[in-house]
Amino acid sequence: MTANVEIYTKFACPYCVRAKHLLDSKGVTYTEYDVAMGGAKRAEMVARAPGAQTVPQIFINDVAIGGSDDLRALDAQGKLDGLLGVGGAQ
Repeated sequence: MTANVEIYTKFACPYCVRAKHLLDSKGVTYTEYDVAMGGAKRAEMVARAPGAQTVPQIFINDVAIGGSDDLRALDAQGKLDGLLGVGGAQ
């Protein structure tokens, strides 16, 4: 079963673009929240990932993964596909 993936982003954020590209390359659908203007979604992001001040903030099945570098590290360690519920062979 495919994981529930959520990503908090800002427009023109290169780290956000990189993280979304990696998720796209895995064929994963995700829900994206733009927090550029602050507001309720930014407050939600900070509540879900205490101390998080930067974007992207990525959640897989309601677990805070961190940012783009954290996502890439999980992929490099071979752990990302399992978390996402996708096959390892692409």
